[in-house]
Amino acid sequence: MRCVILAGGFAKRLWPLTLDRPKALLDIGGRTILDLIVDNVECIADVDEIVVSTNSAFEPAFRTWIAARRFAKPVRLLVEPTRSESEKFGAIRGLAWLIDTLKISDDCLVVAGDNMFDFRLSDLVAFYRKNGSTTIALYDVGSLEKARLYGTVKLEGDRIAEFYEKSQTPMSTLASTACYVFPKTALKTFDEYLASGNPKDAPGHFLAWLCKRQPVYGWVWRGTWFDIGDFLSLEAAKRWAAKPR
Repeated sequence: MRCVILAGGFAKRLWPLTLDRPKALLDIGGRTILDLIVDNVECIADVDEIVVSTNSAFEPAFRTWIAARRFAKPVRLLVEPTRSESEKFGAIRGLAWLIDTLKISDDCLVVAGDNMFDFRLSDLVAFYRKNGSTTIALYDVGSLEKARLYGTVKLEGDRIAEFYEKSQTPMSTLASTACYVFPKTALKTFDEYLASGNPKDAPGHFLAWLCKRQPVYGWVWRGTWFDIGDFLSLEAAKRWAAKPR
């Protein structure tokens, strides 16, 4: 299994903080967001390699980060040839490009680089192993008002019957947390999806499309989750990290 960490965005909502600093390398309680994700991934026996995907503007920062720490698993940086918000590939196109560039034919754990959470990714992978189909980590955000900000799902048992990308009338409060496991047989569907002219950025559009074509499962977890997209969520994550445990 490969792990892909998506860190190719330009984080406009956090400008000027992220004008010259990748969001994944922001400090949260003395560690970067990326440090916390990689530590979690390195506990998964199934993962053979970690691929960090970024853009060419932030390449030097990630190379410095890689040089400064030791890893328990091989870590590779893949750089998209983009240097600005207007040039960016988008999450789905970027994943399709990565899969093609690296000729990936393994199962893939995909994690967004602005995700901060306290569950074990090994538990998500263990759940995936039971069903063998695309699996999404889901979190109950507790209110329909909050659910409008995320991709949400309708579950039938553990299977996702429907996926809604930022619906104004969500059917549930179960939000996608941008942690996914894709079997190797699902990787070719990225090109099929894009070839039909579908949106290339928000992963929720792809997942809504995918669950109509093949089984997609949801793994619901409880704990703490921060989708670090703006200054309010960043400060909330910092306050949480500062609390004694």
